[in-house]
Amino acid sequence: MENRILLPDTDLLMEESLEKIYGLLEEKKYFQARDELLKYNAVDIAEMLEEITEEYDYERSIVLFRLLPKAISVDVFAELPSDDQVEIVNRITDKEINFIIGEMDFDDKIDMLEELPANIVNQILEKTPKQERKLINTFLNYPDDCAGSIMTPEYISLDKEWSVRQALDHIKKEGMEAETIYTCYVRDFGRKLIGIVSLATLVIAPDEEKIKNIMRTEFVFAHVFDDQEEVSEDFKKYGYLALPVVDNEQRLVGIVTVDDILDVIEEETTEDFELMNGVIDFEDSDKDYLDVSVWQHALNRLPWLIVLMIAYIFTGMIITGFEAKLSEVICLVSYMPMLMGTGGNTGSQASTLIIRGLATDEVDTSDALKILWKEFRVGALIGLVLSIVNFARVCWLDGNGVWIGLTVSISILGIVIIAKIIGSMVPLLVKKFKLDPALIANPAISSVSDIIALGIFFAMATVILGL
Repeated sequence: MENRILLPDTDLLMEESLEKIYGLLEEKKYFQARDELLKYNAVDIAEMLEEITEEYDYERSIVLFRLLPKAISVDVFAELPSDDQVEIVNRITDKEINFIIGEMDFDDKIDMLEELPANIVNQILEKTPKQERKLINTFLNYPDDCAGSIMTPEYISLDKEWSVRQALDHIKKEGMEAETIYTCYVRDFGRKLIGIVSLATLVIAPDEEKIKNIMRTEFVFAHVFDDQEEVSEDFKKYGYLALPVVDNEQRLVGIVTVDDILDVIEEETTEDFELMNGVIDFEDSDKDYLDVSVWQHALNRLPWLIVLMIAYIFTGMIITGFEAKLSEVICLVSYMPMLMGTGGNTGSQASTLIIRGLATDEVDTSDALKILWKEFRVGALIGLVLSIVNFARVCWLDGNGVWIGLTVSISILGIVIIAKIIGSMVPLLVKKFKLDPALIANPAISSVSDIIALGIFFAMATVILGL
């Protein structure tokens, strides 16, 4: 029988360690508490320091942070949320700040400086070497949503005339400072990017082979002002670990690595999810839910709710216009919520699937007719099943007549088909106009479907029941 190694539950171990650390902090045994933290990697230590801050205050967590070995403290600092980084910068010495800034990876450094207050950034930059300060200012001036804002200048560059042996020696010398060594970039005069070569290719190539003979001259790259979402699409499409970034003159200015793209994908997914559900983030904030003020939460949610409230005025007008006829067959009123809810739900289902398909490149606007035909058939099938179920319910369970049953059943068939068509076609239309399909919030689709549902229901009641 094969022997299996059971890995420990890290979350459980961290909880046990935190309880132990809390006890040590109560006894003011900070060094022993620090030693307990050092059993974990930098990511876990950062998470545990956040827990300690919530349990106690910043004072104790910052004491523990300052007791960490210098090399580890830099990695932990990079993993902390921006609010915690600001607190630490405000409470440690200039010497400690300079050490952390000097040892951080360049992209992490830029991310941190973007979040810090301007006075602290200026204070840090004053103590930064002139050449690095100039580079930092260049990166800070890139728009927040472009490739330039997430790239790093820490990459391995090679000369096309070098031999494989020279290239490997260079990687051994510079590799520890680079973000990645798995892909190296070949530059010509003026830093122009002319090719790429993988570490695997270098390892298996003859020592005396020239780099220009083994490099790939066809490669995918990003421009500094390309949208981050477009860059993330390249990563998903090609499965890259890193992507070179060039300026207008094709000069290599940095690389984007997969860990930075994962953050972008998370941000874009969160933004799309919020937009689809009618939440507009006016601050474009990375704050957690509990860190956002009540006022900001209200402001983020109000716009769509106001739009939807206005939309429902039309719903009320339709009902009011049909009020007299409804009074003749009052039982029809009880079926209105079900019909409106079904239309909204089916429309939202279709829009969610199409928006996801557009985001993952499974579908495109050119597929509109195929999607229309498919959603029509899906809607017809679903609507037919729901119609049969509701006919049985109206006639046998509710005890109403066959004509009322037909009114409700035919209405729901039409509502489901049209809601499916609207839910699938509107995101494609928005995409056609080069806008984000996620802007079409699901609540808006539901509101439109509600209005159409009432229109169909009252039309069927007029035709079938003669109201």
